[in-house]
Amino acid sequence: MKANNDIACLFDLDGVLVDSERIYTKIWEAIEKQWPRGIENFAYKIKGTTLEDILERYFPEEVRKDVTNELIRLEGMMIYGPMPGAIEFLDALKAKGIPIALVTSSNELKMDHLWHDMPGFKEKFDVIITGDEVNNSKPDPEGYLAAAAALGVDPRRCAVFEDSLQGVKAGKAAGAFVIGIAGTLKASDIQPFSDIVVNRVADIYPEKLEETLRLRVKS
Repeated sequence: MKANNDIACLFDLDGVLVDSERIYTKIWEAIEKQWPRGIENFAYKIKGTTLEDILERYFPEEVRKDVTNELIRLEGMMIYGPMPGAIEFLDALKAKGIPIALVTSSNELKMDHLWHDMPGFKEKFDVIITGDEVNNSKPDPEGYLAAAAALGVDPRRCAVFEDSLQGVKAGKAAGAFVIGIAGTLKASDIQPFSDIVVNRVADIYPEKLEETLRLRVKS
């Protein structure tokens, strides 16, 4: 779609809008115990990247199908719900006419589960970019650049909301105004690649964000 606005907001999913990152950490810790990678803090190092990238980078080909099946099994037991204040924040942006995109490393199977658990959530977004639609996983900016292009907004006029190190790096590489969400990682971990860091999206005032992006447009 093409938006008539000159600014936009682009959101990561897990740990930003949906309260799921702590569960995913436990899932990947369990998978790593079953197929040890010998990598310290493995569950944190892979945050923000696509399953395809994780499998190709860290698991030998002969176990990838088993890892995927175990992930699907564990994901199937998850129940998704929003982060505190996330829905209200999206609605406030909508009321202001600011286009909204979702940019997630999750695949369509996971997203179908999430849409089922959270009716009406999908309709909050003008554009949705999933991990199945990009060739390059975060920290590559491809997903955010694709979302900005689909909205018809210069990526430098977009705010990116991210909680992972790979994600904030992707937002910064896209040229966006990056809002780091602490919690999944410490604020100090994501600060170097964020313009500001907050504890949750609800800590941002939509009016102030709009003003910041418009000043950025003029600079």
